[in-house]
Amino acid sequence: MTKSEAQARIAKLRETINKHRYAYHVLDRSTMSESALDSLKHELYKLEQEFPELVTSDSPTQRVGGKPLAKFAKVRHVAPMLSMEDVFSPEEFAAWVRRLQKLSGVGEIAFFCMPKIDGLAISIVYEDGFLKSAATRGDGRVGEDVTQNVRTIETVPTELRGKWKRPGVIEVRGEVYFPVKEFEKMNTALKQRGEETFANPRNAAAGAVRQLDPNITFSRPLAFAAWDLVSDVGQQSQHDEWILLEEMGFTAAPYSALKLNEDSVQAFWNRILAERDALDFWIDGIVVRVNDNRLYESLGVVGKTPRGLVAWKFPAEEVTTIVKQIEWFVGRTGALTPVAVVEPTWVGGTTVQHASLHNLDEIHRLDVREGDTVILYKAGDIIPKVKEVVKDLRPKGATEIRAPRLCPVCGSTIEKREGEVALYCTNKRCAAQNQEAALLAARAFEIDGIGPQTIAALMEANLLGSPPDLFTLTPDDLLGIEGFADVSSRKLIDQIQARKRISLERFLVALGIRNVGIETAVDLAQHFGTLKKVMDAGREDFMQVPNIGAIVADSLVEYFAQPHHRDMIAAYLENGVVVEQSTKPQTGGKLAGKTFVLTGTLETLSREEAKARIRAQGGDTAESVSKKTAYVVVGAEPGSKYEKAQKLGVPVLSEKEFLAMLGTS
Repeated sequence: MTKSEAQARIAKLRETINKHRYAYHVLDRSTMSESALDSLKHELYKLEQEFPELVTSDSPTQRVGGKPLAKFAKVRHVAPMLSMEDVFSPEEFAAWVRRLQKLSGVGEIAFFCMPKIDGLAISIVYEDGFLKSAATRGDGRVGEDVTQNVRTIETVPTELRGKWKRPGVIEVRGEVYFPVKEFEKMNTALKQRGEETFANPRNAAAGAVRQLDPNITFSRPLAFAAWDLVSDVGQQSQHDEWILLEEMGFTAAPYSALKLNEDSVQAFWNRILAERDALDFWIDGIVVRVNDNRLYESLGVVGKTPRGLVAWKFPAEEVTTIVKQIEWFVGRTGALTPVAVVEPTWVGGTTVQHASLHNLDEIHRLDVREGDTVILYKAGDIIPKVKEVVKDLRPKGATEIRAPRLCPVCGSTIEKREGEVALYCTNKRCAAQNQEAALLAARAFEIDGIGPQTIAALMEANLLGSPPDLFTLTPDDLLGIEGFADVSSRKLIDQIQARKRISLERFLVALGIRNVGIETAVDLAQHFGTLKKVMDAGREDFMQVPNIGAIVADSLVEYFAQPHHRDMIAAYLENGVVVEQSTKPQTGGKLAGKTFVLTGTLETLSREEAKARIRAQGGDTAESVSKKTAYVVVGAEPGSKYEKAQKLGVPVLSEKEFLAMLGTS
C-alpha cells in the first residue's frame, strides 16, 4: 500500500471508528459489533505502525473512551484509565511477546490472564476504608461521577474488610456487568409486560449505571468484577493483586490465572473460548498482562496503551442470511458502491440489514445474486461483508448482477474511468454527492450537531443545495425540521456562525478535493499561503509543493478547472466565510536550511504540531531519511527511519532534545 492509499484508508477508518466509539462509550448504544469495531481499530493500528508519520493526536489509537456525559459531575482520575492493544492470532500474540523480550532483555516472561468482561469500566476510590467515589472511564482522564449508583451494586463493598479498613486512599478498578442469567430473566419479564427489551447485557449494565435515579440502578441485579489494584500497598505482581483484592472484599475477575509461558496462555485462550457460551458474563477475548509489576512499569506506555498489556480477541462471528436485493449508493466523489440488502440478522450484538460488496468486480468474484444465501462476517470494514455464497441454496432463476447504466439518484449516465474499478455518476451536481460533500464540510469546519440525518433533512426541505448554504441558515429555517425546537435551532445556528473563520488547510479539506487529506492540505497552505494562490496555481506549481506528486497535482488542477467548484468557493466567501492566510515559515529562522524527519509517537506533540513548529522557525520536513537530513526526531516505537538514520550517520534527537531545540522544553 502506498502512503497516499494508506492516508485515505486511515482517514476513513478514523471517521468510522469515532462514530461508533461515540455511540458505544458515550451513548451506550451498539451501532457496530465489538468484533467488527476491534478489527477496524486493529487495522488502523497496523497501518499507523507501518506509516508512523500518519499518526495524529486525535487518532482513535491515541485516545480512550469518550466524552463524559454532561448530566453527571466530572471526576479527574489520579492515574489515566488507559486502553489496550488488540491481537487477533497466535502469530500476533507471539510477535507481541518477542517485542517485550527484546525491550526488557527477559527471556521467559510470566503472564497473568483473565477473561475480558464486556461491561462498563469503573474506578472506585476508598478513603480510610470506606467507599468515597466511583467514576466511569470517560475520556481516560475525566470520567462521570456515578458514586450513588455504584453503591447500589451488592458486589461492590461499601467498606473494605479487615486490616484494609485503615487510614489512607485505595483505588480499585474493574468492570460492572449484567450477569447473563439475570439479564435473560429481566428481558423475559419486560417482554411479558409488553415493554421494550434490551439488546444485550453490556448496554443494559452501562445504561443502569448512567441513570440519574439510583433506584433504577438498584432495580437491576448488576455485578462488579475487580481487575486492577491501582494503589501501591506492597503488591509485586498482578497475581498478588488478585489475592489482595479478595482480602479487601472484592470479587476479582473469575477464571483468571497465572501462566508461565506462551503455550500456557494459548491453552487458556482456547479453554475460555470453548467455555465462552457457558459463562455468566459476556466476553470478547482474554486480557494478557505481564505479571511482574516492576517489569510491567519498566516497559512503559505507547500513546495510550501500556506495552505490557494486550487483549487477545476471539474470532469475529459469521452468520448466514439471504440477499433480498442489491442497491447502488452514490458517494461524495460520485463513486457508486453496491450494497447487499439482507434479511435482518444478529451478528456480534447488532442487527445487520446491509452488507458491503465494494464494486462490480467484487460482485463478479463472489458471484452473488439476489435471492442467494450468503455467509456474512464482521471484520475490518465499515459494514459487514459477504464472505461467500452458499451456491447449493441458490434459487432457480437468480440472474447475474449487471452494472447500472444510469445514476440511481439523479438519472445521469454512469462512466468507468480508465485504470479504476469503480463506476461514477457523471453529474457533478448530483444530490447524493452534495449530501456527502455537505457532511464533509460540516466536519472540516468543526460544526457540532450536524450529522447525516440533519443534512438529509435540510436537503429534503430545500434549505441546503450545496455546502455553502450551511452559512445562510437561520433559526426559523430549522423549526420545520424534525427534532429542532427554539433552543436547539438557535444553538445550532450559533455554532455554525461561530465557525465562519477557518484555516486555509481545513478549508481545502472541506472542499473535498480528491486525494487531498489534511497533511496534503497543510503542505499546500504552507507553500501558497492564500486561497487565491492555490486556486490560480497550475500543474507544475503544484508539483513544486513538498510531498505532492503527479496524481495529487492532477486532482487539484481538475478540481479548480470546474466552474461549479469555483462558484461554490465564491458562495462560501459571499456567505461570510473567512479563509485565514497561512503563516509563512520564518526566513532566516533558527532552523532555516535544516530538514527534519519524524518517526515514532511523540508524547507532547502531534505529528502536525511538530511539523508546524519546525516550519514556523524556518525549517523543513521530509518523509524519508537521506544524507541531506539534518535531524531525525525519534518518538516511541520508531520505524525503519531510525535505523536508516543510524546507518547514514544522521543525528538523532529524542523528544526532549527536540523541544529544547525549539525552545519549548
